[in-house]
This record gives sequence, structure tokens and C-alpha cells, in this order.
Amino acid sequence: MSDSGDMFGDTPPEKPAEGDAADARPTAAELEAAGQNSMFGDLAPAPGPAPAPADPAAPALAPSSPEPAEAARPSRPEASQPYRVLARKYRPQTFSELIGQEPMVRTLANAIKRDRLAHAFLMTGVRGVGKTSTARLIAKALNCIGPDGQGGPTIDPCGTCEPCRAIAEGRHIDVIEMDAASHTGINDIREIIEAVRYAAVSARYKIYIIDEVHMLSTPAFNGLLKTLEEPPAHVKFLFATTEVDKLPVTVLSRTQRFDLRRISPEMLQQHFASVCRQEGVGAEDEALHLIAAAAEGSVRDGLSILDQAIAHADLDLDGPEQAPQVTASRVRDMLGLADKGAQRRLFACLLEGDAKGLLAALDDQYALGVEPLALMRTLLELTNRITVAQVGGSGADAPTAEERAVIDGWTGQLSPGQLHRLWQLLLKGYDEVRSAPDPLVAAQMALLRTLHAADLPDPGTLAKTLEDMAARAAANPAPSVAGADAPAPAARAIEWADLVRDLEQQSGQLHLASRLRMQVRPVSVAHGTLTYEQAPGFGDDLASDIRQGLFELTGERWQVERVETGGAPSLYEIEQAEQAAAEERLRAHPLVEATLAAFPDAVMLSEEDDAGAPPWSRRA
Repeated sequence: MSDSGDMFGDTPPEKPAEGDAADARPTAAELEAAGQNSMFGDLAPAPGPAPAPADPAAPALAPSSPEPAEAARPSRPEASQPYRVLARKYRPQTFSELIGQEPMVRTLANAIKRDRLAHAFLMTGVRGVGKTSTARLIAKALNCIGPDGQGGPTIDPCGTCEPCRAIAEGRHIDVIEMDAASHTGINDIREIIEAVRYAAVSARYKIYIIDEVHMLSTPAFNGLLKTLEEPPAHVKFLFATTEVDKLPVTVLSRTQRFDLRRISPEMLQQHFASVCRQEGVGAEDEALHLIAAAAEGSVRDGLSILDQAIAHADLDLDGPEQAPQVTASRVRDMLGLADKGAQRRLFACLLEGDAKGLLAALDDQYALGVEPLALMRTLLELTNRITVAQVGGSGADAPTAEERAVIDGWTGQLSPGQLHRLWQLLLKGYDEVRSAPDPLVAAQMALLRTLHAADLPDPGTLAKTLEDMAARAAANPAPSVAGADAPAPAARAIEWADLVRDLEQQSGQLHLASRLRMQVRPVSVAHGTLTYEQAPGFGDDLASDIRQGLFELTGERWQVERVETGGAPSLYEIEQAEQAAAEERLRAHPLVEATLAAFPDAVMLSEEDDAGAPPWSRRA
């Protein structure tokens, strides 16, 4: 079999030409590009050798007859990638694009510059503030080699070298990102522990990014402790979590923690305006202000809302060439928010006591699709802004001049007490609306209660009014009735009882109040003056103690004088007389008289302490 010689080695293979040996062998770049294309598609054409020149002896083809392979290959469209949402498209690729986290960036920059890199970092904060993005940026900063391939760790990764591009595309073999919400067990951690022993394949550091690390189980945390405390020099751990309080203290003590802050509404508004300019979308300042307020400090939430608002604005386009325009009215409709002018009209009806206008404004907002709970929240926010503007002395952070003028007017019109009481009433109404079966009815009742409560004086004003009335009554006593030589003791006793009660409850002088209740028979009690008779059986001088106690209570010096006669009964004597009179009235009751007649030896008992109870059992 002559054709089997090559198979079994009888005939040596044909030797290639000496000049073509080097060209036939693929280069390392070609192998890398071929591997990347097989895994991730045809990202870029692999560099290959230049095509060989045409053989002069070969027959020339007609120019009008292209090769079948070239004719069948279609032209590749430039925009073949699917649409990416704004939150992914504008994910920070450098630390300079990470907004609102300057303290953390400064700390990392100094650590990299001074070669004081920790082996584990923990990023914590609310949703959408850049925890996972920061972890990826740290991975790029530690593994960047620069455009020339000779660079080291830097706080400004180039973004063009192979490690930077691979990490940004999520395909770097030495940057392992794990979701702890779906890999919670000890087996997942055991794989990490076994893999950290091996050095990095192509990067400077092997990076493990564990997102939502608080979801790991207790055995998983315990299994990670030793490796987390003393990892190999080529390994770095980056943790991200929204609930740092769920992490064990043993894990927290082994990591360098960064608390990522909420982004301020002003900074969010500027960032959203920049995104709109890059997207070629027009947006009103008030619309961006509403989106930034609804984001609650989260960049991802805000970009998602902005993405929805841009899609919502596309419905108003008149032609294909007109750019979308994000307007405040469209954003309010999309978020279910009340119009600012409607909010102010509703708040004005609340302050002016216009119940009919209040209900009409509430019904109008409900008909437009505004939820009662959202309306109560906007009233709470408006009250808060007025209060803050009153303290700060400025027109708050209103986006329009008209709204600033209205808030400044209410700031001068309302007192701090009225604003705080309005806040409490609206907050209670908000809770009622949230739990009510019919939110609209609950909102109506809550707002009407707030409206009617505005006419009532607050407790401080009421107490001051009563004090002024008492002072005027003491300064101008009523004329005595003809034939009466002295004022009625009952009136003095009631006034004296109020003074003793204030000493006991407001000033906390319980011992002095007890002595005054037992020993003092008031003769006259006026503003700053007290004349009394001491009850028989007591010999200690109370004048100095009374002066000091009344001074601590009222802040004024009192003239206290003791006389021998003319005092009304003490408070204790009045209580004993009232109890005796009540017992006599009880004994005079026909039913009690019949009971005592039927049982001559019966004894009437009163509710008293066990120490003074009779020797027999009350339950017998």
C-alpha cells in the first residue's frame, strides 16, 4: 500500500521551505486572540501575516467576478450591540468618575502611593452608591501595567492595557467575582481556600470580589477567617455589602472598611445633567431635581428613573429628528407625584382653614393619579423645608424663584411651635393613611383634623394664658360680699392646693409639699406673698423652707409670714373633712341604713393599704 507510508512513518513528511517555517508558526498574540474570539466572539481581528503576492503565472480573474467568499461576507454594521441601560453604560471606569466618595479615593491613593495596601477591603453603604464598582476599580488599580506594560499599581488605571480591559469586560482570569447571595455555603468558600494557594496566572494580584457578603452562612464565615487573616501575598479580598451589621465582628476586624456615603441631590442632579448631554437628551432643571430627590442618594436608582423618563419623553416627539425633552410634568406623572403648585395650594388651604377648598384640592390630585400617601409625604416634606428655611434664614432648596418666595413667606408667617405641631399631625395622618383600608378617606379625615387643630392653642400658649389669668386675679381680687369679714376659705384652699401641687409635680419637692399639706393653714396667698397659720401639733419653723421652695418654683422672692390665728383648714384637714362627709352621706343612704339595722355588728371598710387592713381576710 503505497499510500500508507506517510501514516506509519515509512516515508518522511515533506519538508517545508526554509523561509516559510517561521511564518507558518502562529504567534502568541494570534493564539491569545483566537482564544478570546472562541470565548467572547470576534472582538477584534487577530493580527496575521500579510497575504502572499499573487502568482504571476496564475490566470487573472475578471474584475467583475469577485470571489465567492468575499462576496458572501456582508458588511458588519457599526452599531450591532444591544441597548444598555444608563446604569450599566455609565458605570464608573476610573476613580475620577466615582462621584461623592472623595475620602475613600484619597485613602486608597495614599495607600497605593506609600505601598501600604491592605489584604482585604470592605465596602458598605446603601444601594447604588458604587460598592461593586469601587471593588472593580480597586482590582484595575492594583493590576494595571500601563500602556507600555511597565507600570505598577496606580490610583489612575490607564484603561487601555490588557488587564484593565479584561477586568472592565469581566473576563480576567485572575479577578474572580462571586455573588454571596447564590453561593452561601462552606463548599463555595472551600473552593476559594484551595485556589488561593496558586499564584496569579497573568496579573499582579489575584482578586476575589464577594458581593453581598453578609449573605454567607456562619460556617462559611468561620471557614474564611484563617485565610482572610493571613492570605498569600498575591491575594486581595474585596467585600461589598449593604447590611454591614450582619457581618461577624471577626470578619470586620480583618478588613479595612470604607463606608460609602449617600450622594447629595445637588451632585446627583449635576451627574444626571451630564448624562443627558452625552445622550443628546434635553432635560429641565426641575425634572432632574425631582429625579434626584426620588433617587434617595442612589446613583443607580436615579439613572434607572432617568432612563424611564427619557423613554417616557419619547412619546411627545413630533418627528424623528427632534431630541427627547424630559419635562417636570412628565416626571411627576411617571412618579405619581403631585404638582408643586397644587401642593402649595393644598398647604395654603390647610393653613387658612378652608375645609371646602382642601377637600376639592385633594379630590383633584386623586383624580390626576396622585396617591394619598404620596400627597401626605409631599406635605410633610414641605413642612420640613419651611422649618429648615426658618432656622437657616434662606429660601430653602426650591428649584424655582416662585417656590422660594412662597416658602420665605410662610417662614415669616408661621411660628416654630405651629410648624412642629403641624409636623406631628401630618406624621400621624401619614401612618393612618398607610394602614387604612381606604387611603383617600383616611387622608381626608387626617387633613381635616389637622385643619381644625390649627385653631386650638398649643399647650405652651395655653399654660401661659392661664398663668396670666391667675396673676391678674391675684392682683385684682373680687370684692367681698356684704357681711363677710374675710375672703372665702374654699377659694384660698383651691389656690393653695394648686401651688402645693406645682411644688410637687413641677419642682419635684415632694418632702416640702407633704409638710405644707399637713402643717400650713393659709391665711392669704397672693403673687409673691404668703401668710399662714401653722396647724397645732407642729413646732418646726417652715418659713425659710417655704421661701426657698417657692423661689425654685417661680424664680421670684416670696414674702412668707406666720401668724397665730385666722388660717383656713390645711389641705390634709380638708381631705379628712371630705372623707368624713362622704362617709356620713354613705351611712345616710337607705340601703346602708337597712344593712346596718339587719347587721348591728357590721363594720364599714374602705380601700386602704394592707398595712392598715383589719386582721380578717377581705376575700372571706
